[in-house]
Amino acid sequence: MESIFERLLASCLLIASVLAADTGALRGIVHDPQHRPLPGAQIVLRGPSSTFTKTVMSDANGEFQMNDLPVGTYTIAVAARGFRAAEQQVTVTVGRGPVVHVQLELEPVSTSVQVSGAASRLDAQASTVQTMVSPQEIAQTAGADQTNSLAMITNFTPGAYMVHDMLHMRGGHQVNWFFDGIPVVNTNIAANVAPLINPKNVEELEIERGGFSSEYGDRTYGFFNVVTPSGFERNNQAEVIASAGNFYSTDDQVNIGSHTQRFAYYASIDGSRSELGLAPPVSQVIHDESSAVGGFLSLFYNLNSNDQFRWIASLREDHYQIP
Repeated sequence: MESIFERLLASCLLIASVLAADTGALRGIVHDPQHRPLPGAQIVLRGPSSTFTKTVMSDANGEFQMNDLPVGTYTIAVAARGFRAAEQQVTVTVGRGPVVHVQLELEPVSTSVQVSGAASRLDAQASTVQTMVSPQEIAQTAGADQTNSLAMITNFTPGAYMVHDMLHMRGGHQVNWFFDGIPVVNTNIAANVAPLINPKNVEELEIERGGFSSEYGDRTYGFFNVVTPSGFERNNQAEVIASAGNFYSTDDQVNIGSHTQRFAYYASIDGSRSELGLAPPVSQVIHDESSAVGGFLSLFYNLNSNDQFRWIASLREDHYQIP
């Protein structure tokens, strides 16, 4: 015959199992703008009511974890020395949820300079003007996200325009391209009929124009630094883009990206064609077809809090019929 003690024990185990089924875990990693992990960051978790708080510190790899949390929506506040504090909403579900990535921006540095004596009449520093173009601006500008479009430059950069199907800045057409700060070696000065990267793969575009130092040569009229997607901004996400228009044109792309706590990837494949690839010298469009195919791959791995590995590969092939 079952005793009262055994019944109470079974009831307690049942209640514990029910409570455990309604709890989850929160995992995450804190990193800087270069996706390097930040150890020693303070993470404060606040529940819907201000009475519930839980605090942990990120480990040597910038990682943190909180277990046995009731299911629901929380607010996490992250702070680290030398960085701006950040907050974001997180949802805890039953079991183990996705890895939360919290990026902290650098704390602004304020300096003061005391100047004595008369100011120089000659500014010895090179004067450059910088323009930042976001992916939202590219997506919201008609035609700027097309594979062979340079509208992401001409629409946002004063003094940049298309002449004879080529990009010109400040009166010249010699420009330099960079991927995440690394220059793309190209000795062909007339290679700016189309961008070296698909605009759909641009996370941010930094454009510099003006006076450059002599190390870049006297024929450089503009710099384009493309900040590419890392994959940390996606959670098992894929996207298919297809379009069709006049002159039998089409512009298609498939991209995918995701990440773990240390590893991230982003890859895309695109193809396009058009019967009106270049502006013809006559009103009649004839022998003017263009086609292109391209691919992009980004692999990102944080070995530890100090060492980081990133590998980027880009392939483009464009064909033009000269009218």
